[in-house]
Amino acid sequence: MKTKLSLILMSALLTLSACSGIESEAKYPTGADRASTGGDIYKEAPSIFGKGGLSILGGKDKKSDGSGVVVNTYLWRAALDTVSFMPLASADPFGGTIITDWYSAPETPNERTKLNVFILGSDLSVSSLSVKVFRQVKSGAGWKDTTVAKDTATKLEDAIFTRAREMKIAQNK
Repeated sequence: MKTKLSLILMSALLTLSACSGIESEAKYPTGADRASTGGDIYKEAPSIFGKGGLSILGGKDKKSDGSGVVVNTYLWRAALDTVSFMPLASADPFGGTIITDWYSAPETPNERTKLNVFILGSDLSVSSLSVKVFRQVKSGAGWKDTTVAKDTATKLEDAIFTRAREMKIAQNK
């Protein structure tokens, strides 16, 4: 019994003595830390989105310098505004992707539509926008894919692009 107690005490003392090499004083930044920042403590911190940050939040059309993804702000906001009547499944402002969930209009409950909207660049041009439309009709207990009118995606792209131009004109006034 004495040997067990002495072993426990010995282990505790060894554990405590092993911790004595750890400094208990807190370390705070000092002037010596400035070497890593080039001496300028007020220098702008680097951004994972590249020089100038993320253009979506800035409200300006920025050209990409290759270090980050740039999505046209007006197209992004116009696309969200245009598809706002549909439930969103996913919206990625960094990649410029909007995916809606299936939507059935009240007047056509046996038909539903889904959209994928892609903002492909930083320019306010039709080439920076792509819309994919999917349509299903109710068939028995489930849904069946069906064709979409050829001009549906084009009409949606035109509506988004028109709204984006309106937003840009309104902001520049």
